Amino acid sequence: MIRVLLADDETMVRAGVRAILGSDPELDVVAEASDGREAIDLALKHRPDVVLLDIRMPRLDGLEAATELARLGFGVAMLTTFNDDGYLERALDGGARGFLLKSGDPRELIAGVHALASGGAYLAPKVAARMISRFRGGRIGQARSRIETLTVRERDVLALLGQGLSNAQIARRLDLVEGTVKGHVSAILSRLGAENRVQAAIVAHEAGLGPVSRSGPR
Repeated sequence: MIRVLLADDETMVRAGVRAILGSDPELDVVAEASDGREAIDLALKHRPDVVLLDIRMPRLDGLEAATELARLGFGVAMLTTFNDDGYLERALDGGARGFLLKSGDPRELIAGVHALASGGAYLAPKVAARMISRFRGGRIGQARSRIETLTVRERDVLALLGQGLSNAQIARRLDLVEGTVKGHVSAILSRLGAENRVQAAIVAHEAGLGPVSRSGPR
């Protein structure tokens, strides 16, 4: 069972997200918070696998709460609207590993929670498109050209990382050991100049890396 903590200052939003997550028998919302400070307190009490944070909340906003929760080792995803894209880079720098739209496809919300719980990252497709547009010509846009320096296997790993898969899931898909995948991910981040998996996932989306088939080492 994947334990989820939900933080949003709007009661109706929390009710809607809880209902969506409740449709998946593998997800359990163990606590709800109405501000960032309460989210941190409840996370320490209930030890959720994933914390979903609204960005704008009283007392302590989602950006500050995300930084603290990521530092404590929790998997954090931001619940965003299209008007929040100016905050996304700050959330990314603070350690958030997921970006999910409040008004998006419910299946994306569920998929995002599963990805974070398994150690991966997740970008809702519309959020990814906004972030790519925002970063184009900047550090992420510049990193795109560096994909050409990756080996074929590293591109395979990057494509799967862009789909939100964890190292263990990538290893199973490519018939590799998890330690080898970890090494590939480290090399990919270094070559792309990306600071974390989410930035690398943005590069994967921007480059249009497609699905990867199962195959042996290369």
